[in-house]
Amino acid sequence: MRLFSAALLAAAFAAPAAHPCTRILHETGQDDFLVGRSMDWSEDTRTDLWVFPRGMARDGGTSENPEQWTSRYGSVVASIYDIASVDGMNEAGLVANALYLAEADYGTEARAGQPGMLIGAWLQYVLDNFSTVEEAVAAMEADDLRVVAPRLPNGKAATGHVSISDPGGDSAIFEYADGKLVIHHSPDYRVMTNSPTYDRQLAIMGYWSEIGGFTMLPGTNRAADRFARAAFYNSAVPTFEDHQTAVAAVLSMVRAVSVPYGLADPERPDLSSTQWRVLADKTNRRYFFDSALSPSLFWVDMDRLDFAEDAPVMKLKLNEGAILAGESSAAFVEAAPFDWVAAGSE
Repeated sequence: MRLFSAALLAAAFAAPAAHPCTRILHETGQDDFLVGRSMDWSEDTRTDLWVFPRGMARDGGTSENPEQWTSRYGSVVASIYDIASVDGMNEAGLVANALYLAEADYGTEARAGQPGMLIGAWLQYVLDNFSTVEEAVAAMEADDLRVVAPRLPNGKAATGHVSISDPGGDSAIFEYADGKLVIHHSPDYRVMTNSPTYDRQLAIMGYWSEIGGFTMLPGTNRAADRFARAAFYNSAVPTFEDHQTAVAAVLSMVRAVSVPYGLADPERPDLSSTQWRVLADKTNRRYFFDSALSPSLFWVDMDRLDFAEDAPVMKLKLNEGAILAGESSAAFVEAAPFDWVAAGSE
């Protein structure tokens, strides 16, 4: 088993370079759950926060046969480039995180005739429609969507996988491999990074758990190394009963696996700095945002937001150097919702 795990570990080191991100699902001493994640990217993602109400008519954004739905749940989401939802929490407490996955294979051409979904809409589709992981998994098991991943504005491939979790601590990871949707579903799946695919990430965790994090941990910014460190931190950090302390603990873990701002490697052009971090507090319905370019942390109290069907879409503009601190729900302003990546770029 050790040789098998070591072989997988070596294969992970040889995986294609990718934009690194990390997601941690952490149980507190009050038997509730927090989710922290980092967004690591090679440039400014021009991220804003959005409030989307219930009752929004949506479609997948593809030029042919787009998937169509009406949002059942309101949500707070983080966008990139104003073309994609990449992180968020809905009013039922379901949290979704999109991370880069270089190995993703959506099998798009073989799925002609299936309802289409631009990848920028995929995470939003989950937040709009489901309240629990079990419900989302049951719906997605049909594997009847045609996910389309056009190039991003920076020319990079828009490939990724999505993790979800709910207030009860259930967890799942959705990723496409060899043209098929693969679902990893277990409350034990609490850490996720980028490459390699999740089955190989689990093997990596098994390898390092035998060594023990207090003995040695891999220290590079590669996805496999960050996975090993995040998994160890998440298991070794106490389950604090004080909620504020638990929030601080999760943020400290995410910061510990972040990449220093401006760090670059000429031999690995895709090595990416941490642009921002978020923490979703499912119990207190708070969504924390921590920008690498801001001296202060702020959060949004979802109980102060209006998710009613007739409520407007609201936007909190962050990509022009906004500095916020503390509870910031009053800083949202009414705005037109963004479109997914233009269908002409499919």
